[in-house]
Amino acid sequence: MKIGIDGRKIPGAAEHTPLEILDHAERLGLEGVYFRTVLDITPTLDRGVLREVRQHADELGLYLQMGLAKVNPYAAAEAPEIRVLGDGDYTRGMLKMIEACREGADCGELWVACGNYKPDLPGYYAIDRFRSDAPWPDQLVAIEKFLRQLAPAAREFDCHLNIETHEEITSTEVVRLVEAVGPDVLGITLDTANVLVRGEDAVAAARRVAPYTRATHLRDSILAPTDYGLTRTFSPCGLGVIDWAGVLGALQAENPDLCASIEPAGATLAVPIGLSDDAWLELHPDLVEEERKSLLASARQYAERAARGEVPSVEEFRAVPYDGEDFILRSAAHLRGVLAGELS
Repeated sequence: MKIGIDGRKIPGAAEHTPLEILDHAERLGLEGVYFRTVLDITPTLDRGVLREVRQHADELGLYLQMGLAKVNPYAAAEAPEIRVLGDGDYTRGMLKMIEACREGADCGELWVACGNYKPDLPGYYAIDRFRSDAPWPDQLVAIEKFLRQLAPAAREFDCHLNIETHEEITSTEVVRLVEAVGPDVLGITLDTANVLVRGEDAVAAARRVAPYTRATHLRDSILAPTDYGLTRTFSPCGLGVIDWAGVLGALQAENPDLCASIEPAGATLAVPIGLSDDAWLELHPDLVEEERKSLLASARQYAERAARGEVPSVEEFRAVPYDGEDFILRSAAHLRGVLAGELS
């Protein structure tokens, strides 16, 4: 399993070219880059640029992955650049992106997601699952319909659209979408921290999605108890509550060659997880009670370790200025230690 990085989250990404991002990843001792979207590389889908990025990644011995955009029609208005690519047609814009990824960079494992996290909105409303104007079941129906529209192109170009386990969607719902549309054209990008937000144990979620997982976003989380349940705060792999031996073991059992891309993130957002809130629970009909109990127990155990001085409390951790390179290096070291059987 190669350890790499989300190209959008590597420090300084916004100020550097894709080639410089690849160089930065190589200097950090990483083994690949997962560019969130092909538009991060070339907004015009320039085949020459994509071939240059592919060639440079190959010369450095790095894996190269990339993605598309959101596949939720209710979120399409939040990505007007895709409609521009399609001359006013969002679907046509996505089809052009699929073609460019394969023809320009020979990439066929393509990230997609079903919503956008909105940090400026309060509480649950930051997550599209809780939109009052568009009930989540209606969004799921629209997502499946749109994925079916993209499926013929994915088959033509031998691609997988790998749905991220993003904050708004459960791993069970992602698996249903893959199985409904077809695992020949759909896969999964497992984000280990996001499944926690949907009340799922990371190991259990990894086991659910492992047969279809073709890409990853790996980061840990500190869970802290609240009156309504928990909050999630991102942390480097190995510092939070996730059982990495269990997660990586489940993934490796299905796909030993899977690329493991770290997604570094600061501790500024404490996302609410309403495990004790009836309104939240009502929107999670697939919630497994044992996993809910496991998350609550994990939060208690972390707090006990913090009280013993073994790990920082969530308040202490959040008070430390974010250092993206430190997050990456600590995560990579821990993941490699787990893969070598030296850490858990």
